[in-house]
Amino acid sequence: DVQLQASGGGLVQPGGSLRLSCAASGFTLDYYNIGWFRQAPGKEREGISCHSRDGSTEYADSVKGRFTISRDDASNTVYLQMTNLKYEDTAVYYCAADFSLLCIAMVTTTPLGEHQYDYWGQGTQVTVSS
Repeated sequence: DVQLQASGGGLVQPGGSLRLSCAASGFTLDYYNIGWFRQAPGKEREGISCHSRDGSTEYADSVKGRFTISRDDASNTVYLQMTNLKYEDTAVYYCAADFSLLCIAMVTTTPLGEHQYDYWGQGTQVTVSS
């Protein structure tokens, strides 16, 4: 199967940390630009981070300094390390891979629809609550 799978979400207290994983099967992630997106209840989806195939990274202002994206080629996985989590980080988090779309097109408050990416993973819920 060719698929992208996001995992690692959960319930965490404010100020806590979580690490999300975006694992690929059937294709190699390092050929693609990988984006992380999130959709909070009642809000539009937003792109929050991206790891380009050349190794550069992008972050939305809302997560800059708190989230770190990285890629592990051995496990064919992209990670999103989230620290100092806030209530407003509560959302369903998704990852996507695309060969052509640049990170600047992914890290935006108006990202493309999920069907416009080469690969789209199912969401993982992150809930920040005390």
